[in-house]
Amino acid sequence: MNKKGARLANLYLIAVFAILYAPIAYLMAYSFNSGGTMHGWDGFTLEWYGEVFADTRLLIIVLNTFVIALLSSAISTILGVIGALAIRHVRRRQPRNALLSLNNVLIVSPDVIIGASFLILFTMIGIKLGFTSVLLSHIAFSVPIVVLMVLPKLQEMSPSLIDAARDLGASGWDVLTKVVLPYIKPGIFAGFFMALTYSLDDFAVTFFVTGNGFSTLSVEIYSRARQGVSLSINALSTLLFLFTVLLVIGYYFINQRASRSQARGAEGGRAVR
Repeated sequence: MNKKGARLANLYLIAVFAILYAPIAYLMAYSFNSGGTMHGWDGFTLEWYGEVFADTRLLIIVLNTFVIALLSSAISTILGVIGALAIRHVRRRQPRNALLSLNNVLIVSPDVIIGASFLILFTMIGIKLGFTSVLLSHIAFSVPIVVLMVLPKLQEMSPSLIDAARDLGASGWDVLTKVVLPYIKPGIFAGFFMALTYSLDDFAVTFFVTGNGFSTLSVEIYSRARQGVSLSINALSTLLFLFTVLLVIGYYFINQRASRSQARGAEGGRAVR
């Protein structure tokens, strides 16, 4: 690509990111507006953030959101790793492709359809809408994400590593815990953080399966926005966005550290040979 083409590509990327992030920047800027509206800047204030932290009900909803996100991410990571290992051990191509297709159904299906389906399911089997229904729903749509994050790392792993471990007398459990899991650790972390982010941001599915007396941040923000413009919504949305950014940054550094560790391990292995 010549310099002119590279310059146009960079301008295009800048324009795309500007369009994507301009509304978020606008929302964040007016979370510090003392005027109480988003139509004119009257001065800097932290009043709306103080209002958020003074709202006991909102703090309980924040706690509910993080408990759901952490629990669903941890459980879905465990199930996703098990699922990825199971798919990896399927030797025949057609059954493996069928399993991958089934895994991708919850990812490509519209959230409204998934939420309505879970609502019907929980109503039929008698699960009360609330904490349990939200947790199960978040686990269900997070497991396929974890599988997609872990499976490529399993496919990258050379079978000779497992064969060498078995030749040295390692048991099946030792192979799993000391060879396979350390190798796919970046994929596991990626799946966990992706599941955590999806759980924190999900609205459509949660809106269907949440019940009276239980809510999450996304549903609460939607409910408050319907009642009218309040800059406390801006403050709450800003805090949620910044936390998501911190998660992405944390995942980046963890992934970089894991990549450097694998590179040093590979260099050490070549030195020994």
